[in-house]
Amino acid sequence: MKTVLIIGASGQIGQAMLQLALQDPDILKVVAPSRRPLPAHAKLENPIVDFDKLPEDAAWWKADFVLCALGTTLRQAKSKAGFYRVDHDYVLTIAQLAHRAGTPTFGLVSSLGANPSSQIFYLRVKGEAEQDIAALGFDSLTIARPSLLIAGPRSQRPLEGIGLFIGKHMAALLPRRYRAVPTERVARALLKAGISNPAGFHIIESEQLPD
Repeated sequence: MKTVLIIGASGQIGQAMLQLALQDPDILKVVAPSRRPLPAHAKLENPIVDFDKLPEDAAWWKADFVLCALGTTLRQAKSKAGFYRVDHDYVLTIAQLAHRAGTPTFGLVSSLGANPSSQIFYLRVKGEAEQDIAALGFDSLTIARPSLLIAGPRSQRPLEGIGLFIGKHMAALLPRRYRAVPTERVARALLKAGISNPAGFHIIESEQLPD
């Protein structure tokens, strides 16, 4: 029986992670820090936190594994600096605190095309986060790089509605790598990796996400 720490449990993939973990008989306890309260559950511990001032000495940083789906959009963040703070700095700080506490396994939601050398700001930030977390030396690190996500409206992202329409209704014409994927598929893949704890560094590209 395992304890999992889920970061970003109020987001699309995070919500799917949370529900899957709460239903999984191999999971004894789920800790999901958030800004606002989550629906109560017998297996859930829900610390209310400020991500700018995370409690460094909290006992819950020590878990069997961490699943991190924290992220924002440029519209929500209002600036590139704000986006970088959430999608790189917050995520890296979370990984550092969990690693320091002795948590051996980390799962991260990144993005198709993530690359620290990318000319595209979004992909560069995602790539830098991947690179910096990999340098921490978790016993097991799994990164999922999904394409567009299917989980309800995401109007914050310009043109994504068009991309989702193409990804859902013209999927047969697209290479599998670029097809939209359900959030639950991403969540399930990372939860499986957290429970199985494969040694080393693993990347799951969008086309490799299991059906």
